[in-house]
Amino acid sequence: MDFSDTQAEAAFRKEVRAWIDDHAPRHLAESLAGSGFGSTQTGEFDPLEEAKKWQKIKADNGWACLQWPREYGGRGATPIESVIWNQEEGVYSKLSGTFIIGQGMCAPTMMAYASEEHKRRYLPKLASGEDVWCQLFSEPQGGSDLAGLRTKAEKEGDQWRINGQKIWTSGAQYSDYGILITRSDPDVAKHRGLTMFFLDMRSPGIDIRPIKQANGDSGFNEVYFDNVLIPDHQRLGPVGDGWKVALTTLMNERLAIGGGIATGFPEIKELVDNLTIASGPAIDDPGVRSKLADWYAKSAGLKNTGARAISALSKGEVPGPENSIGKLVAGTMMQDIAKYALDLQGLAGLVTDPEIALSQARIQAMLMRSPAVRIEGGTDQILRNIISERVLGLPEDMRADKGLPFNKIPSGNSQGS
Repeated sequence: MDFSDTQAEAAFRKEVRAWIDDHAPRHLAESLAGSGFGSTQTGEFDPLEEAKKWQKIKADNGWACLQWPREYGGRGATPIESVIWNQEEGVYSKLSGTFIIGQGMCAPTMMAYASEEHKRRYLPKLASGEDVWCQLFSEPQGGSDLAGLRTKAEKEGDQWRINGQKIWTSGAQYSDYGILITRSDPDVAKHRGLTMFFLDMRSPGIDIRPIKQANGDSGFNEVYFDNVLIPDHQRLGPVGDGWKVALTTLMNERLAIGGGIATGFPEIKELVDNLTIASGPAIDDPGVRSKLADWYAKSAGLKNTGARAISALSKGEVPGPENSIGKLVAGTMMQDIAKYALDLQGLAGLVTDPEIALSQARIQAMLMRSPAVRIEGGTDQILRNIISERVLGLPEDMRADKGLPFNKIPSGNSQGS
């Protein structure tokens, strides 16, 4: 595969580079470069506000959500032009993490299922960063089984009454809107009785509770719904067809997450280039070099897999189950690299203060963040099943609940649905 630019692509890259040179928030560059995994550091400035400012500047100049249609706030660019932008944005792309769920997961679902009126009303503000969106999927009792969700949606005239709980909702505490999957019919098989909506996160009856994580951050949340009312015109797709709608979100989620996961390879390479171990310079150690070679090969494989996904998008194809490969490999690779890098540092690996730790403690931050990466967007086990069944065509896992009405499936909840 040829990764070199065509003449047109080279000209576009030059245009992108010139614009970024003229408009980038350079006062944030040093802090962003030192950001740990799972957090965006902006020094004395508020990360959310700085992310919104940079996104608005991009939108006002036609550089936001490049592949989106112009009427929805995009540029109508090609997939490869979007890739070039992402490459050239460099360290400033860390400010875009605030919007990855809304722009990479919620927006494709809205484009596929929302009314034209809603698309023109909500998507431009999502593209510009004026609005932040979240994805309300996972539930405490469902675990990795999204179709096991219990949040109820009951129809009342031209609106729906929502009661239930979601968990691990990233960014809910600062989101303006969200997409929500619910159970609207417990009397049918679990994949059939689901209905999807989008809603205002400031609606009465919503209670958002941040979850304190091991790394000290609170990026995830519990979200409770107590008689929350959603107008029927905010329903996405037909009643009972929410699983199909959710698959649109999930396929784009795995593309967005898998394509954007930092594997840790640049960090481990920088570390061993500058680290001395018992045998001498770490980069000269045969064991270290063997590990680096293995991880470099995986990085190259991820790059080529991403290029294949981009090629498919350029042909008008929708993201498919094969995009689970990128997330599965990148997530485990990040954790493996972090563990090995800390082992190489010995007792110095226990230091977490960025001011004195090697590599500004980015390796330590990587290790603390890596378990979440292997869970969000589908656990390793779920992704392996998807790859084996839907990519390789292997036989499906046996399911004792297949075809059973949801309220007849045995569970630890004595109330059933």
